[in-house]
Amino acid sequence: KIRFIIKFLILSMLLSYSQDSSSLSFDNTKIMKIPNLSFFSNIYTGLDILEQMDFKPLDNKKIAILTNNTAVNRKGKHILDLLYEHSNTKVLFILAPENGVWGIDDKRATLVGRDNIDPIHKAPIIDLFNTYVYPPHWIMDEIDLILVDFQDLGSRYSTHTATMSKVFEAASNHKVPVLLLDRPNPLRGDILDGPVPRTEYQSYESYNLFPIRHGLTNGEIALIINEMGWVKDSKKIELTIIPVANWKRDQWFSETKLVWKNPKPSIKNEETLLAYNGMDLFRGTNMNIGFGTTTPYLIIGSPWLSTSFLIEKIRDQLLPGVEFEEVNYRPIGTSFSNRVPKYDGESCSGIKVIIKDKNLFKPLETATTILFLINQLHPREFQWEKNGYIDKLFGSNELRVMAAQKKAPSHLPSIWLQDIYKFSDFRKKFLLYK
Repeated sequence: KIRFIIKFLILSMLLSYSQDSSSLSFDNTKIMKIPNLSFFSNIYTGLDILEQMDFKPLDNKKIAILTNNTAVNRKGKHILDLLYEHSNTKVLFILAPENGVWGIDDKRATLVGRDNIDPIHKAPIIDLFNTYVYPPHWIMDEIDLILVDFQDLGSRYSTHTATMSKVFEAASNHKVPVLLLDRPNPLRGDILDGPVPRTEYQSYESYNLFPIRHGLTNGEIALIINEMGWVKDSKKIELTIIPVANWKRDQWFSETKLVWKNPKPSIKNEETLLAYNGMDLFRGTNMNIGFGTTTPYLIIGSPWLSTSFLIEKIRDQLLPGVEFEEVNYRPIGTSFSNRVPKYDGESCSGIKVIIKDKNLFKPLETATTILFLINQLHPREFQWEKNGYIDKLFGSNELRVMAAQKKAPSHLPSIWLQDIYKFSDFRKKFLLYK
């Protein structure tokens, strides 16, 4: 049996928290040594590897887990269910990022007072997005280890990275080690795009100095944060990463054969996730981007949009890998989303983004081109959200300034190209996979 063979190989090598390759030696982070599994065609996540180790690194430990619904093994079984079967580990607390552990429609938790309680482990679920910023001291004082496992979105917009950084800061303050289970970047690890945020525009959605499409795995993100001292006051943690086996940087999530779990309630497939990397910028405007429909991030519209003329102008830009068509729709808010869509209940004219070739499609160039053209065609109706929200999403004020100057859409990608060159060179020493 393949499972038995893998387990035998891993246990026979007596895995330790060390890395014998000098190319993967770091000052503050340990990369767990795993056997060569290249003779298998499957891709194994950090959770799969830990499971085959019978969770030995967690033996007799009291832990907190930073996780969400995406933390499943190759068979789709969630880490909390797997750990329940491993009686040598005590799950004391579950740390939840934005959208919670199970998403918006949280059926697995029962409300007890102000806190959710996991029905399996009877562990409190601690909201680190709306209720707390850091894990409270009364959590950190009780645990031996923080376990981290969630699927990153491949995009700087995700607030999960900011939450993870806050957890690292608490771990440093309380001298609690962290074990991170890595997963593939769902949008390939060899494509970078978008600007690196300027420090004065950093926010939860541009928290670290990564381009919007960063091409990193969650483990590589954590590695950079820890080694570079990007946590507040340059604090470091005792970080160990269990890497992925057999993943190549040019692979999409759909090519990994891993189980898809929605990384956000509004992102239900790979196509939507790819579009999200560009179209999420429209949340900094008064446009509806498909919230309140079945295809968020693949529709842009408003009651006042002149779609036929806009599509004509967009097609003139010869954007690769994508086509557009006119749509009419009415966004309707539901009880399954905590977001009231813009123009809720109103009739909107819009354009539908149809990705024809995901390898050619450029989400950011497409989104910023559409944004510039709408701004030029509707100077009175088009508006930016208050408090410079677009600058926080983009990472600087350059997009807004160039739009005000009526620059051609093609000018903007050249602005962030230098950022991509620099970041690509910077990240090389932190890459765990080829």
